[in-house]
Amino acid sequence: MSFSSKVKEELSKTENLANKEAVKQELIGYLLSSNIVISKGKIKFSTENEYNINRFSKLLNNTNIIDYKIEVQDKIYTITIKEKELIQQLTQFLEVTQTRIEIKDWHQLLNTCLQNRQTELPLKAIARGIFLGAGAINNPEKTYHLDIGIEAEKNAIKIAEELEANGIILKIIQKNSSYHIYTKDGEEISKFLAFIGANKAVLEFENIRVEREMRNKINRMVNCESANLNKTMNASIEQIEAINKLQNSGKLKKLDDELKEIAEIRLKNPNASLVEIGKMLKNPVGKSGVNYRLKKIIDLAENK
Repeated sequence: MSFSSKVKEELSKTENLANKEAVKQELIGYLLSSNIVISKGKIKFSTENEYNINRFSKLLNNTNIIDYKIEVQDKIYTITIKEKELIQQLTQFLEVTQTRIEIKDWHQLLNTCLQNRQTELPLKAIARGIFLGAGAINNPEKTYHLDIGIEAEKNAIKIAEELEANGIILKIIQKNSSYHIYTKDGEEISKFLAFIGANKAVLEFENIRVEREMRNKINRMVNCESANLNKTMNASIEQIEAINKLQNSGKLKKLDDELKEIAEIRLKNPNASLVEIGKMLKNPVGKSGVNYRLKKIIDLAENK
């Protein structure tokens, strides 16, 4: 099962159906999604996810919309509702054009007086609905990408603005005739999942994020160590070549005792670091002192 399917399965089992206002708000979220088609007085919603279609039908039932039909063809579930019946139940919020559903008054919708047992913001139920309607999240083990299709531009803009007001930053892009709010930021995806109530998914997502970040950190450390080792080896080769050049020309024995000593130690310890060489000297010196003497040997070899 894909990560998106797991999230939708969890959300489809959200126990808030007794709260009629939250049910309406989640249903409105579905209806704003890009998977809604309006034609000949009917509204159709299609999905490949069985949990998704079951949730949608439960929302309809709990909104007293019972005249609908569910069909399955080539693993695609389609639910069809009469536009008239839907509008009768949600007329105070929705306006249906020939091709899309729009919100009459966002302020009224987002500030609906919530009844008794409803403890979440209307925006949370709407966001949950649009994600169930046309949302997807990539496998976080490979890449971070949340994408939700919304039919009308002004609805996409308003939802993105309201989510940002709640600390969740999503971008907007147009794809064909619909609009998508999306992010490739792991932190924003995690916050969105928590916001819509997918708590199990948040835990799984965060565990994967921690593992990915740990692997990336280890890889960076290994790469850094490899780069440092290559740098040390290249420097050692250059130093040894310079020493051999001075030795072959008979110039090495004419160097002062400090340079001869360090040249001899380098030849015997080609893999040693500058710090290690410094400790091997009769009168130990630090890394900078060793580097200075070896650079002097290289300069002498280049001038001979």
